[in-house]
Amino acid sequence: MDHADDTSPMLARVRKLLAKAEDPAATSAEAETYTAKAAALMAAHGIDRALLALADPSLDVVGDLVIVVDKPYAADKADLLGTVASALGCRGVRRTRYPDGEKELSLHLFGHRSDLQRVEILFTSLLVQALHSLARTPVPSYDHPAAFRRSWLAGYTASIGRRLVRLEEAAAERAGDRFARRGTSSALVLADRSHAVEAARDDAYPHLQQGTPRRLSGTGAQDGWSAGQRADLGDGRLGGGRRSLPGG
Repeated sequence: MDHADDTSPMLARVRKLLAKAEDPAATSAEAETYTAKAAALMAAHGIDRALLALADPSLDVVGDLVIVVDKPYAADKADLLGTVASALGCRGVRRTRYPDGEKELSLHLFGHRSDLQRVEILFTSLLVQALHSLARTPVPSYDHPAAFRRSWLAGYTASIGRRLVRLEEAAAERAGDRFARRGTSSALVLADRSHAVEAARDDAYPHLQQGTPRRLSGTGAQDGWSAGQRADLGDGRLGGGRRSLPGG
């Protein structure tokens, strides 16, 4: 992936904020604040790049990126990556390879250059934060550790996904006047960008099949959901307490 934006002062601020959030010495409240600021900056950056690309599409072309997810819990980490990617305007294809006879799980992501960069930065930080939080969460005596942790990560992923979608929608809504001055709307521009990304994915994988949903038996989903809620992503509810899972 082209990293032409790596010298952006805004992205430098984002990386510094996320590094502070990832620090094991940071309190939960501090991590929430750092992550909220970083995610809000990144949402605004995505809108800025979409606006710039209206005048010159070459400034934010559709590209692709392969990210390998490591063991343990590779499938659960891949779920988090796919959820972050989808919320930030990208699409992913899960791939299983066997280099040197060892199973390797990866996601082949398609998206505009700026969105792929946002996904890579945010996923890396959220995964670090999730693993720190999971390590501090006791496994109930009645549950199997691996099953509990997989369900915890599923709850965390669902929570983060919902928050990110809301954050992206809010950023687009705030920029409505800026798109209107260009004779269009954020909804139309983002729909066009989404279609371009899906076309790139479908060109690379014309015979994709829908994966089978995973069934998890552990009891950690609620704790994981709550951890995802505490990792506030800029919607104004820092330290937002425990909430029920959808349908719960």
